Amino acid sequence: MDSSLKIYNTLTRKKEIFEPLHAPHVGMYVCGPTVYSDVHLGNCRTFTTFDVVARYLRYMGYKVRYVRNITDVGHLVDDVDEGEDKIGKRAKLENLEPMEIVQRYTVGFHLVMQQLNNIAPSIEPTATGHIIEQINVIEKIIAKGYAYEVGGSVYFDVPAYLKKYNYGELSGRVIEELLSNTRELDGQSDKKHPADFALWKAAGAAHIMRWPSPWGEGFPGWHIECSAMSTKYLGKTFDIHGGGMDLQFPHHECEIAQARGAHEDAPVRYWMHANMLTMNGQKMSKSLGNSILPEELFTGSNPLLSQAFSPMTLRFAFLQTHYRSTMDLSNEALKAAQIGYKKLMNGLRNVKVLEKPTEFVAPDEKLIAEIHKICDSIVAGLHDDFNTAIALAGLFNLAKKVSQFQAGQLLTSQLTAETFELMQATYMNITENVLGLCEEKPSIGGMVTHLLKDYAEAKQTKNFEKVDALRHVAKSFGLVFKDMKTGIDWAYDEV
Repeated sequence: MDSSLKIYNTLTRKKEIFEPLHAPHVGMYVCGPTVYSDVHLGNCRTFTTFDVVARYLRYMGYKVRYVRNITDVGHLVDDVDEGEDKIGKRAKLENLEPMEIVQRYTVGFHLVMQQLNNIAPSIEPTATGHIIEQINVIEKIIAKGYAYEVGGSVYFDVPAYLKKYNYGELSGRVIEELLSNTRELDGQSDKKHPADFALWKAAGAAHIMRWPSPWGEGFPGWHIECSAMSTKYLGKTFDIHGGGMDLQFPHHECEIAQARGAHEDAPVRYWMHANMLTMNGQKMSKSLGNSILPEELFTGSNPLLSQAFSPMTLRFAFLQTHYRSTMDLSNEALKAAQIGYKKLMNGLRNVKVLEKPTEFVAPDEKLIAEIHKICDSIVAGLHDDFNTAIALAGLFNLAKKVSQFQAGQLLTSQLTAETFELMQATYMNITENVLGLCEEKPSIGGMVTHLLKDYAEAKQTKNFEKVDALRHVAKSFGLVFKDMKTGIDWAYDEV
């Protein structure tokens, strides 16, 4: 098996062998949420993708500094340089300070990340906490001749940049396309060129969020915050920059231009982008009425849903599709993910209680080879651009073997100590530590023990009416009883 980790680099449009800039340290920056509304499911998929990336790199032995920003400035993201200040608008509507809006939705975002078992980043900087750094980067860009000031606003000079660099190298766009797709908007007349973008905007009288700068009171452009914060915490060039596919242009394209404009160096070695999420084959959007919030999914309180689906079911659903592929959510897909998740958790429970033999008899070389092959396939999948779908398929194959050992159809004593430990460690570590899938314990908790005891007594006394009643109770909590040679146990109901 090729032990080299390969990452699909959006910049070069091919898989490349991952070689950190400063091994064993890895610097990774992921564009975080703009906190003016509830986090949506597309965001959840993106952040879960890079949670797995960070987990796997750590599993491989790298020391990862994972930086994920919070955009708490009401940038004009609709039209890049124009449009509404979304945080300011909501603050006015609710008669609140902008930072109250920011706090509310930041707390909500963190809660959803915790529910999905996403590990907190190493550093989570905010745009408002780095205004000075953003101004400093803008000053460097101006000094290098790649930006100009007009009426208190500062714009990046794309034609000047094009004399030395390629604006469009990440997205594959050319300047003619950019010009043809540029919208004519009020306020663009102060630009030298329609493709130029804002680094700093002069604040109008009604604009709430504003800071002093060398060019007058205003606020930073959308793109400059990531350039400033990634540079501060990861250096002028770092390993991995991630985000959703929708950020490839203009956001990430502008980040490259800003970094080269300020420092001349390419800012990132490997660009990674998670693809979009659809619902029943259509792009999720409020206008189409098919947008579902995470909390609605977890509670089932959305007319598009036939039932509630747990956070781990959603996480499992994300992992079933490779991050670079479009993923479609539907009731059928979520129900299938729910079954798959429970199967995986049953395997996890089984492998944890599987006892290591006190001695190993004549090894079954064929069986040993099969287990090694399965374990290798799991790692090979993750090594191939973090293909979690392949890893899950391998885990299910391993779960079948574990179930056969538990049922006595196969004997663990026919393995070697090394193979037994490999099987157990691979299943547990990849499931819990890399994929981040954990057991969602039944709500009845300690009552399971009492139900098992009552069930065993009813079986022994042949009280079949009580047996059926206890099975019904267990099923209502998503559990089933298992009659095994080694005794009676419970498992998650997979239907």
